[in-house]
Amino acid sequence: QVQLVESGGGLVQPGGSLRLSCAASGFTFSNYAMSWYRQAPGKERELVAAITSVGGITNYADSVKGRFTISRDNAKNTVYLQMNSLKPEDTAVYYCKASRSYAYWGQGTQVTVSS
Repeated sequence: QVQLVESGGGLVQPGGSLRLSCAASGFTFSNYAMSWYRQAPGKERELVAAITSVGGITNYADSVKGRFTISRDNAKNTVYLQMNSLKPEDTAVYYCKASRSYAYWGQGTQVTVSS
């Protein structure tokens, strides 16, 4: 059974940091590209960051470049999103996604940036 379980969300003040984790099981994690998406209320889901299965090549949305870092640990079947210098506009539900022939999604974790 495929599972992607996100964790690490919460409430943080502007300028703060959070580290999201997404633990994968039920498929060969190292064969899949991994990505983080987010969806704010009333908005479409958008790609935040992605990392390839081989070589660890990354790409980021312009809005998070220089603040967020995606990484993966294939030994732990986990992908991370380090989020620094958080802004209120980063408030959203964050989802991880595994992509290859099929796409798998996690259930999401809420990130709220507010003073």
